[in-house]
Amino acid sequence: MLSAIQEQLGILVEKYPCLNNYQPSLERPFFNVSLWNNFDRIATQLTCGHFVPSKFEFVPGALPLSELPQVVAAIVTYYVVIFGGRQVLKNSEPFQLNLWFQLHNLFLTTLSLTILLLMVEQLIPMIAKNGLYFAICNIGAWTQPMVTLYYMNYITKYIEFIDTVFLVLKHKNLRFLHTYHHGATALLCYTQLVGTTAISWVVITLNLAVHVVMYWYYFLAARGIRVWWKEWVTRFQIIQFVLDIGFIYFAVYQKVAHLYLPELPHCGDCVGSTTATFSGCAIISSYLFLFVAFYIEVYRRRGTKKSRIVKRVRGGVAAKVNEYVNVDVKRTSTPSPSPARK
Repeated sequence: MLSAIQEQLGILVEKYPCLNNYQPSLERPFFNVSLWNNFDRIATQLTCGHFVPSKFEFVPGALPLSELPQVVAAIVTYYVVIFGGRQVLKNSEPFQLNLWFQLHNLFLTTLSLTILLLMVEQLIPMIAKNGLYFAICNIGAWTQPMVTLYYMNYITKYIEFIDTVFLVLKHKNLRFLHTYHHGATALLCYTQLVGTTAISWVVITLNLAVHVVMYWYYFLAARGIRVWWKEWVTRFQIIQFVLDIGFIYFAVYQKVAHLYLPELPHCGDCVGSTTATFSGCAIISSYLFLFVAFYIEVYRRRGTKKSRIVKRVRGGVAAKVNEYVNVDVKRTSTPSPSPARK
């Protein structure tokens, strides 16, 4: 299969010599184009030199939301605004914000895809040259471009708080899964950034990939476009957490064995502070539990009233996971069960 593809590429290059300039390489896997260099140039120009990605350094106290008191204040403010706002607006009419909601989701799916591609460009040569263990456990994987992208991803977690603001303004329900996830993710990204955990890229890239799909789905749903793969949005989220857990538990085991039980077989230490390692493990584990519980509630208990209602509203369970639909189970009539297949 691979040889056939290479043969076809060779024929194309021979026929069109200009394509030779766009053959992927290990350092430039995307058609021999340096995404990082182009991003560095464009970001520098757009910010008039205030943000130069190639010169960025994460310095706690010198950057927005780079110290724990700021992070705690931002997260507390988020909860005060959404729960306080819900009480203030409970007797008002829901806001019609469909256009702004579409733009919000389109922006986040584009931003997520941009950061994801930039990370993949950095990771491919790193893993190919040094191996997967190096990429998740060695301080050498904590490179300047990756730190820049980690910080950019971290800041997007606060932009994603706007998700919940839309819910409040549109009088949607606020599930614990949704509100907990947003606040905990901002804290998670902060702890990993200050704790220099090289394994962060695993969680971040998987999360970015899911967000590309998820926010694109919500953009389409807001435009009234129905898609067949809505259930897979939730499944992708669960798959993401399962993979996260596998990598993180491996890293936790390496650190515990290295620091406390050196007689156990292990590869060595995994770079990152102990606090960051264990807090990350706890938060990701809680995500997996909550998403699996939600999935079982709606998809596996098929005979329940809630399951039938949620699966028939616009956006279905994929929307319900982040409460972009409003379903009052007590007041909504029970839909007729789907006919049994013969």
